[in-house]
Amino acid sequence: MIDFVMLLALLPATAAPAQEAVRKPAMVPAPRPIPAPPIVADQRQMLTWQPTILRCEGRPITATPMRRPLNALVWSGFQTKPVSFAFSIDASGRTLGIRRQRDNGAGLAEDLGPALAATRFPAKAPRGDCTIVYAPQMTSMAETPIAELISYSLAPEMGALPWAGWERIAGTGDCRDEPRPQALLQAYPDFRTLPGTPGARDWSMVRYDLDAKGRPTAVGTLTGTGNAALDAAAVTAIRASRYTSGARTGCQYPYWRAPLVLAPPPMPPEAAFRPTSATCPAGRDWTTPPVLTFPEAYRRRSIEGWAIVTYDLAPWGEPGNIHAVAAEPSADFGTQAEAVVRGARLPASDRGATGCVDRVIFKIGPRPGPPPPPPF
Repeated sequence: MIDFVMLLALLPATAAPAQEAVRKPAMVPAPRPIPAPPIVADQRQMLTWQPTILRCEGRPITATPMRRPLNALVWSGFQTKPVSFAFSIDASGRTLGIRRQRDNGAGLAEDLGPALAATRFPAKAPRGDCTIVYAPQMTSMAETPIAELISYSLAPEMGALPWAGWERIAGTGDCRDEPRPQALLQAYPDFRTLPGTPGARDWSMVRYDLDAKGRPTAVGTLTGTGNAALDAAAVTAIRASRYTSGARTGCQYPYWRAPLVLAPPPMPPEAAFRPTSATCPAGRDWTTPPVLTFPEAYRRRSIEGWAIVTYDLAPWGEPGNIHAVAAEPSADFGTQAEAVVRGARLPASDRGATGCVDRVIFKIGPRPGPPPPPPF
């Protein structure tokens, strides 16, 4: 058993033969001008995923709270269908065994599984046979709630928020008029002392005005994820900030706290998956070592996981018959672990081997924080 730990060309003109008379070219009408395309409003929409069916063993259940999947930016007319997951809940209220049942999300549903992994339910007896269905909802920039626009702008995975969205966020006021006020002193909370949320990023949007000397006034929380400590610290930070002189109204600035690491549940013993007839050697002298790649959607939420992979070895050292026989908190970690083993190679042997079992552990390492955002 081995543990893998993550850390168009122009045609040439031809001369006319000398004996041919030069003919007057025929009159050809000028082509009709091509009209300019009509100017239309931005046709991009906000895609949000809403949980519609949520039950265990046939009975409705309620999360405390339900972690929302990240929003996506799509073009008008984009179509997709609901996506469903099966899962279980342990005694602490944590979701486990997450596996996708139906996916027509066209690549825009990769955060559904991670969001479910970060969701908590009331602690009680373990529950199985659980199902959740996420339904897509598309809204125009004019219809999307302000909080959803801000949430997307802080993690614009599908490109920058359209101008119409920024106009909605800005609202009334002249803080975005040129020349915009510049920060002379931008204060920040000590994020290390603030409570965070495992598997979910918290954010707070602060609204404020500026007096003639560039001092913030009328400071308050506009909206956010509901982290009261972050809201209070963000208001304090803006009050301590200073900007270039000139009275302004309707200024905004966002602060966010990175997700806390959501550690994986305990792993079962490796011996439970090793067949008694196994011939795989205990050690692994890789000629092509495994390339350890963390599932990006889970890395973004700081969700750790693991998988136990079984496989056989061909005489030329290539793994085959690869199966993730266990993975938590989501089958996505098993899929990634299979890819890790599939790309590795061992030395050639006379007969190959059977019954190999390896553990692939996906662990979040230290990483630098994001750069500070520009003022809104």
